[in-house]
Amino acid sequence: MFKKYISKLESIIALSQSILTEKQFIFLSSVLVGISSAFAVIVLKSFAHKVFDIATSINKILKFSFINSLLPIAGLLLTVFVINRLLGGRLEKGTSQILYSVAKKASIIPSKQMYAQIITSSLTVGLGGSAGLESPIVVTGAAFGSNFAQNYKLSYKDRTLLIGCGVAAGIAAAFNAPIAGVLFAIEFLLVDVSISAFTPIMIAAATGALVSEITLDEAILLNVKQMQVFDYHKIPFYVLLGIVTGFLSIYYTRNFQKTEHFFAHLRMNPYKKALLGASLLAVLIFVFPTLFGEGYESIKTLADNNAGELLENTLFSSYQNNKWIILLFVGATMMVKVFATSITLGSGGNGGNFAPSLFVGSYVGYVFSKAINLTGLTNLPISNFTMVGMAGILSGLFHAPLTAIFLIAEITGGYSLMLPLMIVASISFAISKRFEKHSMDVKELAKKGHAFTSNKDTNVLSTLDTNSIIHTDYLTLTPDENLDKLIDLISHSNQSVFAVVDKEQHLLGVIHFNDIREIIFNKYRVKYTLIKDILSQPADVIYPFHSMEVVMNKFEKTKRTFLPVIKDDKYYGFISKSEALEAYRSKLKAMTIE
Repeated sequence: MFKKYISKLESIIALSQSILTEKQFIFLSSVLVGISSAFAVIVLKSFAHKVFDIATSINKILKFSFINSLLPIAGLLLTVFVINRLLGGRLEKGTSQILYSVAKKASIIPSKQMYAQIITSSLTVGLGGSAGLESPIVVTGAAFGSNFAQNYKLSYKDRTLLIGCGVAAGIAAAFNAPIAGVLFAIEFLLVDVSISAFTPIMIAAATGALVSEITLDEAILLNVKQMQVFDYHKIPFYVLLGIVTGFLSIYYTRNFQKTEHFFAHLRMNPYKKALLGASLLAVLIFVFPTLFGEGYESIKTLADNNAGELLENTLFSSYQNNKWIILLFVGATMMVKVFATSITLGSGGNGGNFAPSLFVGSYVGYVFSKAINLTGLTNLPISNFTMVGMAGILSGLFHAPLTAIFLIAEITGGYSLMLPLMIVASISFAISKRFEKHSMDVKELAKKGHAFTSNKDTNVLSTLDTNSIIHTDYLTLTPDENLDKLIDLISHSNQSVFAVVDKEQHLLGVIHFNDIREIIFNKYRVKYTLIKDILSQPADVIYPFHSMEVVMNKFEKTKRTFLPVIKDDKYYGFISKSEALEAYRSKLKAMTIE
């Protein structure tokens, strides 16, 4: 029955595609992708919240936190089981795969990502893994957009645009924050997009937020409405908080990557690796129960200045009224969160760093403001600093200051904190950018040229294949031939550059027509000059594995119009600068989202 309805819906969409204009169909597509992404959010968020409520209820009865420690072990083992038995033993995790798909796979995302992320992340995070659901939500939304575009045979730029729609709708639905959804899609994915492309992205984000608003229980969403009035006298403290969050973002990024690399290089059975990671995570959650799951409930608790509640049913419950012990507990939790998240994901779980960044940000904001208040130096609004700290860490980790600013503004239900949000997010971003050129999701891909960055030329060049513009049919010369042979080749071909090779095809040098023009028009010199007498060493050489960015840099440096290609230490062919530029222009036109 379900398949029958799906088939009818696809027929209606196909019919609408034949009736509507291209732009109108994109608008319709953005609505459908937005709805799909929103329902993925509803499934994930509802499941995770339900498990958290059950675990919390059990703890209140048993007065001990061991249940919270056991559930993540089951969650990680179940996630690994699903990946190995149902998903072919492999699952691409994290938002970096979206960037890779756009840059290197023509915006084609495997169809299994439309359900694989939902299943695995709900098991990992729903059962207490210390990670976030937003990354799987974003990947799922992107997969909906990509596969929808593939199904209706849309172009690369339209596929990319609908991926952006899925990303925007996912964030918008997860936080009921449509503006933040749009900005995240732009800052994270569509680094170079025209104003007109905003319309379908805004439609998708609005659709996602609307569906979430109608169907999702507000208690599940991260909403904090008790903000205090902004006092401009506190600006120096917001500046200081921006500096702290900037350096804490660097701390988080580097320790996350170190821990994840540690697990990646462990030569262990997936189940043993998951059990090892889950055991370490269980210990951390036993000591710091707020590391269980996404942690959004504890963010609300801190924003309400009720941090003592975090110590209930913990090893430190007897210190609930000791302000300094509470402060130390919150600070320690903040510092170990990165290890809880990296262990969760590195040992086989699925999730992301979006929620952990908000978790750490709220904790640092609380610790910062509470510590200053306890010294008696001044009286800072704790709820404000708790919220603004979230923007600082989010901006520093993801290099997305606009998303951070507007997300927190929408979460808090107003724009009274706009100025401190701008101060903290921009300072944190500047500091993080100074020490980490790329965000934590982009860093490894950017090193390999497998992801788009803010450099438009680099983005276009990264999509070009060097091998596709190598000419291997150029005629060659040997060193002991005279110029008669060269003149014959020039007169019977359109070549202006020739490679000189030995019997084993090793490159000995090159001859450019413009460099020998005077010689070949002198009959005496033609008769008594050998090829080896006029060849010159190439200004530089290219290898097939070189990226197009490297190739273009070599052309720019040498000022040559042709460069030889070497493969397996032998002459292989030539690359023409004019053809490389033509390929660049064609790709730029195909990629431009209008």
